[in-house]
Amino acid sequence: MALNPEEILEGLDAEQREAVTTIRGPVVVIAGAGTGKTRVITHRIAYAVASGVADPSKTLALTFTARAAGEMRARLRQLGVPNASARTFHSAALRQLMFFWPHSLGGQFPRLLTTKAPLLAASINATDTYLTQGAQTLRDISSEIEWAKSMEIAPHFYVDEATAASRTLMMPNGKSNKENLFEIAKVYEQYEATKKQERVIDFEDVLLLTVGMMEEDRAVRERVRDQYRYFTVDEYQDVSPLQQRLLNLWLGNREEICVVGDSAQTIYSFAGASSTFLLSFTKRFPQAKVVRLSRGYRSTPEIIRAANKVLRQAGQHHDVEHHELVSMNQPGEPFTLNEYKTTFDEARAVVEYLGELREKNENLELAILARTNSQLDIFENELAKRGIPSQVKGADRFFERVDVRDAMKVIRQASVLPSDDWYRDLESVLTPFGKADYVYAFLNLGLELKASGTTTLRQFLRELEDRAEQNNPPTLPGVVLSTLHAAKGLEWDHVFLVGVNDGTLPLSNIRGSAEVEEERRLFYVGLTRAKKQVHLSYVAKPSQFLASI
Repeated sequence: MALNPEEILEGLDAEQREAVTTIRGPVVVIAGAGTGKTRVITHRIAYAVASGVADPSKTLALTFTARAAGEMRARLRQLGVPNASARTFHSAALRQLMFFWPHSLGGQFPRLLTTKAPLLAASINATDTYLTQGAQTLRDISSEIEWAKSMEIAPHFYVDEATAASRTLMMPNGKSNKENLFEIAKVYEQYEATKKQERVIDFEDVLLLTVGMMEEDRAVRERVRDQYRYFTVDEYQDVSPLQQRLLNLWLGNREEICVVGDSAQTIYSFAGASSTFLLSFTKRFPQAKVVRLSRGYRSTPEIIRAANKVLRQAGQHHDVEHHELVSMNQPGEPFTLNEYKTTFDEARAVVEYLGELREKNENLELAILARTNSQLDIFENELAKRGIPSQVKGADRFFERVDVRDAMKVIRQASVLPSDDWYRDLESVLTPFGKADYVYAFLNLGLELKASGTTTLRQFLRELEDRAEQNNPPTLPGVVLSTLHAAKGLEWDHVFLVGVNDGTLPLSNIRGSAEVEEERRLFYVGLTRAKKQVHLSYVAKPSQFLASI
């Protein structure tokens, strides 16, 4: 049931209320870590709908991860706005591209690649290159192609543009960086040709083709602009030039747009993201309303003080952005900082202490965060040795698991039957699956949805199906292992920031001051994932970033 405007404003602080009630665009919200950004976005949309300013069916909220989009949709449903759209840029573009393809481009829609690796391997085979098909090499090439396409750089311009952008590769092949760039350009060109031959597209093509379709087809452009009239963009500091170009096409000459971001959390420059669009928003829209959220509700004062110190060192000098967080929580535990001789010593000690925390309170949310995926392997092994359940963030496509599909099939069958208590029915149909992690996750999600007003098993199933479509799994039990990049937007009670070493954070190949500052922002993001306490550790020589705190 839709809420009235005053109900929507309940529980908001003064800063949040200002952002929520500013329902005519353009608006820019500078939202520090843990300041209630998602709450503000969803309440602002609900308030605009309740006030008659926005039509929910013509509203589009854009973000960067399926998880964030799913959370937005869930909160909008709770606020009585179930038919507002919340999607990633790629998801929104893909829906439009598939819908208009027969009319605008003709023929059958091409196959969408879920991974570049097989086609890249084939492209290497078909190219006169010294590059190998090793997993790391394929990842490096894939990252470079994704960066180039996000920056709208064609293969024959790649070397010059990559050199100008100081793209530095860590390929262990004894070749110079310039030589490697030339080889990647050759593979990039072959990769594009191979895609065309096999009639497949990748995720970057989805954006490029949607841009091309809207620029060239006036009828499509007008229909899309009629469909979406009220825009919100989350994590605006992470938009790439290509995404901004698409957003401009969606928006047209209208100004009903609210962007939300924090340049202190710009950590995807390597992939083409740029905080320039956030920081220059008021130049494009001089009449834009600027609202700053600085009250931190996630972390303790100890964590917030440290995070503020890191930002001061980072040199955030932009007037639209520069402000420090203030913790609204009670004082907590001080940081722990430990030095180890080897990574094995670090892993053993961290997992031992983590196990002690779990024994005291098994409901604690715990995470081990590191700069790179390879650092996490030793911690995963150590957790397994001690029988502590864990999950590597982003390592498994949850909804493709056979056991998960079987469980959803049983839920689907039960959802058509009459019921007095849908959650009890959910517990009953999942009992044969025992204590599997996915059953735990389904039941926890069920409790959350029940508390937020879900009334039938069919509604719960729709939530699962929506999450499956978006690859947005429910939270699994156990300790989370994640890179700092993948941890963006998440939070835990205790965060173990491991490997905060010289040469690892920042990485040893980082040279320029801009790259160092991005690594510092990455450290800031890691710190602000913690609600109760941060545990820092390093091997041999500490990172330069530790000096600031």
